[in-house]
Amino acid sequence: MVRLPTSWMIRTRTEPHSLAPAIAGELQRAARGLPVTGIRSMDEIVARSTAQQDFNMALMLIFGGAALLLAAIGIYGLMAFAVEQRRQEIGIRMALGAGAGDVRRMVIWQGMRLALAGIAIGVAASFGLTRVMTSFLYGVPSRDPLVFAAVPLVLSMAALFGVWLPARRAGRIDPVEALRP
Repeated sequence: MVRLPTSWMIRTRTEPHSLAPAIAGELQRAARGLPVTGIRSMDEIVARSTAQQDFNMALMLIFGGAALLLAAIGIYGLMAFAVEQRRQEIGIRMALGAGAGDVRRMVIWQGMRLALAGIAIGVAASFGLTRVMTSFLYGVPSRDPLVFAAVPLVLSMAALFGVWLPARRAGRIDPVEALRP
């Protein structure tokens, strides 16, 4: 006759592992000498049952952070390249009276306009794909307002940082240097 393992749950007011030897002794005596193994706290059971989801969530967090960093670097590179390509134009604008602040605002506006368009398309697509994404989410509803507000905000800040450095450099262009062939 094969006996299936029996599980007991015991509620304590103290730390569960401090009572484990006494509980194991009582259970062993009640079971007429059969060994008592696998004593775990409910926290350990819950942690073991959600370990795979926790690992997947940590992995997604790492990949998401890396993607955000790469996006900010890409925006920075694109804007730095655009500022360098328009060096003479910016020099002419400054020679005709545009201030450094005007040039910075122009570069920031042009870069953020592209970034905000991309963010708007991404938010619209994520609203449309919530049914597909639901199976990938753990602990977050598919249309969580906090997520739909925080993610565009973080992406906007990353884009602003990526645009701000080239805009600062554009505001320091010397018109005489920029107009030399």
